[in-house]
Amino acid sequence: MSHFFPEVLAPAGSLDKLKVAVLYGANAVYVGGQKFGLRTAADNFTLDELREGVNFAHDRGAQVYVVLNSFLHDKDLSELPDFVNFLNEIKVDAVIVSDLGVVKTVSSLSSIPIHISTQASTLNVEAAKLWKSMGATRVVVGRELSVKEAGKIKREANIEVEMFIHGSMCMAYSGHCVISNFTQGRDSNRGGCAHSCRFEYSLDMGLDTEEKKKAFFMSSKDLEGLRILPEFINEGIDSLKIEGRMKSHLYAGTMSKVYTEALAYYREHGNFLSDDLLYWESELKKVSHRAYTNASLVEAAGTDSIFNERENTETEWQMAGTVIEASPKSGIVIEVRNAFNQGDELEILPFKGQAITIVAREITDIMMKPVARTRPSTLIKLPYQNGVESLHLIRQKVKV
Repeated sequence: MSHFFPEVLAPAGSLDKLKVAVLYGANAVYVGGQKFGLRTAADNFTLDELREGVNFAHDRGAQVYVVLNSFLHDKDLSELPDFVNFLNEIKVDAVIVSDLGVVKTVSSLSSIPIHISTQASTLNVEAAKLWKSMGATRVVVGRELSVKEAGKIKREANIEVEMFIHGSMCMAYSGHCVISNFTQGRDSNRGGCAHSCRFEYSLDMGLDTEEKKKAFFMSSKDLEGLRILPEFINEGIDSLKIEGRMKSHLYAGTMSKVYTEALAYYREHGNFLSDDLLYWESELKKVSHRAYTNASLVEAAGTDSIFNERENTETEWQMAGTVIEASPKSGIVIEVRNAFNQGDELEILPFKGQAITIVAREITDIMMKPVARTRPSTLIKLPYQNGVESLHLIRQKVKV
């Protein structure tokens, strides 16, 4: 059941993001269909896209887990069997479930492995044993646990354990929050979370002016566990989960690449050198993020894990585009995501190894007419460069 080195489990909010995550090294991806999940605002997958995604991943040795982690009413549950039968037919590798009725439905209709969602807040050995007795093969433990506590559950309950290692954090026991139900009529436990914890609130508790300014008291910094990788390995954690099905292609590719490369390096060398860690950490900062924290991975999160700032989506780096085709004959054909100019410096992110820096000296459209400034959602060409392949991501440092 267990394997000494954990899998890297990446988010895939769309078919394109699934392909990006798998190509950049993720061992597994988790995806949502059009119903039954907790990220209804993500693009999510049609049935045809699920079939194509599973085939794409399996052809490259990666696994696909489908989230069914919403809490269902009877009407929802009545629609579930057809979807479970479809997932069984296309051979998904697991479903991620939090509702007892869903566990019962899946296990009675199929042999699909069941992973218990972090929404179920599995925090102790006895809970894990109970889920195992009900047929679960893995628990995604609550984010309130340390790696050592998760390791104890793994050993004593003898069940696979998955832990979050990176991404946005929930201020509540994951999902057990009804603020957005009251503020916006959106049910966080049925896919409608409005992220009310990220809003600015006024505190009037006799506090002085300085304290009153600190009104983002429910917003958490982002989780980042790169330096703790050896602990995950030592405790036998089976899967390292990256949050973010609603995040960008650049995020999916960068996270998959960094954590996969770091694990491969540790597997080969048995340690991390500071230069390597600094490089990987610099890569993690090249995507939009809040300040990073270890949260509860080592010891219980304290007040220093609060992100006491206004939400800001700006980042020093942005995705410039995706390579559609690359050959000496055709050059590098790029689908532009964010506009860039002739003469700008770009970084092409290979599936393995360090970024390839190029300067966009000669830009043409596909009819070979010169282009001075690119436009989003258009195709352009750059001269060919060795090492560049189709589906490579391209990023650019944003001028401040």
